[in-house]
Amino acid sequence: MTISRILIANRGEIALRIHRAAHEMGIETVAVHSTADAEAMHVRLADHAVCIGPPPAAESYLNHAAIISAAEVAGCDAIHPGYGFLSENAKFAEIVEAHDIAWIGPKPEHIRTMGDKVMAKKTAGELGLPLVPGSDGAVSEPDEGKKIAAEIGYPVIIKAASGGGGRGMKVCESEDQLETLMSQAGSEAKAAFGDATVYIEKYLGNPRHIEFQVFGDGNGNAIHLGERDCSLQRRHQKVLEEAPSPVIDSAQRERMGEVCAKAMRDMGYRGAGTIEFLWEDGEFYFIEMNTRLQVEHPVTEAITGVDLVREQIRIAAGKPLSVKQEELEFRGHAIECRINAEDPFTFAPSPGEVTYYHAAGGLHVRVDSGLYAGYRIPPYYDSMIAKLIVYGRTREGCIMRLRRALEEMVVEGVKTNIPLHQELLHQTDVLHGDYSIKWLEQWLEEREG
Repeated sequence: MTISRILIANRGEIALRIHRAAHEMGIETVAVHSTADAEAMHVRLADHAVCIGPPPAAESYLNHAAIISAAEVAGCDAIHPGYGFLSENAKFAEIVEAHDIAWIGPKPEHIRTMGDKVMAKKTAGELGLPLVPGSDGAVSEPDEGKKIAAEIGYPVIIKAASGGGGRGMKVCESEDQLETLMSQAGSEAKAAFGDATVYIEKYLGNPRHIEFQVFGDGNGNAIHLGERDCSLQRRHQKVLEEAPSPVIDSAQRERMGEVCAKAMRDMGYRGAGTIEFLWEDGEFYFIEMNTRLQVEHPVTEAITGVDLVREQIRIAAGKPLSVKQEELEFRGHAIECRINAEDPFTFAPSPGEVTYYHAAGGLHVRVDSGLYAGYRIPPYYDSMIAKLIVYGRTREGCIMRLRRALEEMVVEGVKTNIPLHQELLHQTDVLHGDYSIKWLEQWLEEREG
């Protein structure tokens, strides 16, 4: 099929990213927006714009009927959901396709399978992905939980089957805590996701978070584009990401990348996906798969030269992958800093008017942002306002360039976490790539302490 007009069902920097890729392909864009985003940059730059509701996401960016109506009124033949919001909503994907509109994303059945963590783990095991030892599925009874925990050994972690972001997760150190923590995790999961189902896994002591970017054409062909290290996290939210990982060598990359690509070929996967692992002592353990584009996709683009959004659009139009595995080369190093409108010490959100803005520049420096002087950051959505992505021939060179770029980046009128990133890039452990998913929170506690 031919895609000539795309509705962008998102906001902020990712909406702008999609608009730019589409225009470079000669495709028109339609921006949908809440009343709070009427002056957003992607709305200003899109060929057409449609207001779909008031500021609350449930009444605008999550409103299925409003988005479908906007697509039909604007004559769109495709919808790109970006990340977050409706990007991993299988029901919405089905509705889009039922209206003869191309869904720029994976098949709805794959979104549904990988969105249920119990089903995702079962499917991953069947596809040959290495798993964390734990329950085969949902655990509903404390006695069953105690039996599983005794078999795999304490500590264990209790996780919600639906959702993420750290909600419905409890670490259990001993059997006498298990029943209480299972109940608490189930209650949290029910409140947050409407589903109290939990499962149990071995708790890894000091792992890294390493994920592989994959791409499939939906017809049994799939490739991997290497790994990203996303271990610097606070409250399960990524702060800084880099590619390649400082601890993965080319042999491990080739081996695990092929395991991931083969799984996608066997699955008949379509579009972009990310398979996430915990890594400890040279071993990978599957944790989940995100059936969408990731916030941190630019670092993969930097080291491979592949435009992932363009590839998504091509695949949705029924075209084959534009690159073969043997043609991919991983060159240099890239790091992304998520720039948030928040206090760098308390992390309290800082919405408001941007009185002055200057983006960092120079060789191999990329800023994905919809900011401009006079823009008012609304208080209703995620606090991320920009992504600063820097590339270097070596990791050391990349860090030096990133330090310089952070010095140039100016956002006035609101607080940002730029000082936090500047501080991180002077820490010995970060400079040596010697950190785990626990490192940042421990460092923050020590800094505050």
